[in-house]
Amino acid sequence: MRLRRHEVTLLPESARVIIRPFIPSDIHRMTTIIGRALALTEDEVARELSAVRQEFDARHFDVESLLTAHYQKVRQHVFTQRPLSHERQLLIGALFSGEYALESAALFNPSIVPHPDQSGVSTGGLRFIMSLRATGEGHISSIEFRSGCIAADGGIVLDPISRFVTVPEIVPNPRYRKKRFIIKLHEMGFGDTHAAAVMTPLAENFTRSELNQSVSSVRRQTQPTTGDLVRTLECIQWLADSNYELRFSDKLTMSERIIFPVSPNEANGIEDARFVRFTDDDGSVMYYATYTAYNGRAILPQFIETEDFLHFRILTLNGSAVQNKGMALFPRRIGGRYAMLSRQDDENLLLMFSDSPHHWSDPQVILRPAEMWECVKIGNCGSPIETEAGWLVITHGVGPMRKYCIGAALLDLDDPTRVIGRLREPLLAPEGVEREGYVPNVVYSCGSMLHGRELILPYAVSDRASAITSLSLDDLLVALRK
Repeated sequence: MRLRRHEVTLLPESARVIIRPFIPSDIHRMTTIIGRALALTEDEVARELSAVRQEFDARHFDVESLLTAHYQKVRQHVFTQRPLSHERQLLIGALFSGEYALESAALFNPSIVPHPDQSGVSTGGLRFIMSLRATGEGHISSIEFRSGCIAADGGIVLDPISRFVTVPEIVPNPRYRKKRFIIKLHEMGFGDTHAAAVMTPLAENFTRSELNQSVSSVRRQTQPTTGDLVRTLECIQWLADSNYELRFSDKLTMSERIIFPVSPNEANGIEDARFVRFTDDDGSVMYYATYTAYNGRAILPQFIETEDFLHFRILTLNGSAVQNKGMALFPRRIGGRYAMLSRQDDENLLLMFSDSPHHWSDPQVILRPAEMWECVKIGNCGSPIETEAGWLVITHGVGPMRKYCIGAALLDLDDPTRVIGRLREPLLAPEGVEREGYVPNVVYSCGSMLHGRELILPYAVSDRASAITSLSLDDLLVALRK
């Protein structure tokens, strides 16, 4: 099968940095640092702040607002009653800030979807958005974006990549759905009387401030304070922190947007986002993604919703099957129900159905390793793609020497538990220079899409960089049905 390898390579770029809080956990160290800043004269403050701004202003869009935000994070430890000048506050903020190179280690595991805005695209062309996993110092992963166009002849051009990267605003008072929140508390083993006391007064749709008020009320009214109460209230706050909303300015280009870990359960990384353009039965469109949240000890599948790639909702998933990695949502309902690929057993490809995109249980195996190149385990490389012949599933297989290859399978449109065909040989395998990287001998993808009768397949090269290949859908379908 002939693959068209495009001259598009996405390499990690260490110069793309954000400013992060850099705050010691030791309060004594924190107050010592603040004390040194308080001991400076105003002239010394002005001189030191000027040096900081001269060195860093050109590397970021709005250094001042970031330093102000970081000052606010340590403000409670400023041990003086005298008012501080704005310049001194900024300098203190700088003392608790540091640059982070988002993709200094890797830029990999891409997925691709049609852009929600196709205005101005030439006839036969298609504008797209690509998500990528960026990994930097400490192996912390985040989601980056690129945009570009596919021409009528299949040529691919990426939009210019900005030197700047910006984290979004965290929406300060997000809304929650009571039923979904309670279900998750029960799953986590916190459906006790303390949780009921917090949740009962709340409306079916409540805000974070309303939840905080209810938590405070229960804490005041429950005496004595027990360990069970403390653990339940901490769990409620943790769950609220794990469901949040983000908002980017519409002035930012796609490559200037970064989704960096926000909640405690993803503190060590947002991994392998699989985006899909989902069309509901009423014709409405929503972009969904699953990703793996990693806190340094455990992983947890999470869910993203967006209509425009400006406003994002980050949600926990519910149900007994919400575990392990590699969940991928089908792009429409099947028989009125949502469908999801998964791999709960870390070996086989499984399928689930649900009445809600947020609740998953009862997975069933549909594909097991069959060939030596997938002998260790098999999984998906993103959401299934609808074709007239069936659901096209791009897969990955792990074989001898932990070599990752990309394959494909075809599922029945009406009953995707029925496998129509699968490739016996890999569609794509690591060869030549693509074998070398952060994790050698790996090709991997988190999502592909169709452009006419061509399959556009972005893929990662040995967990370091990304490339794009394309191939004839018709040739692939013939091979799958042999």
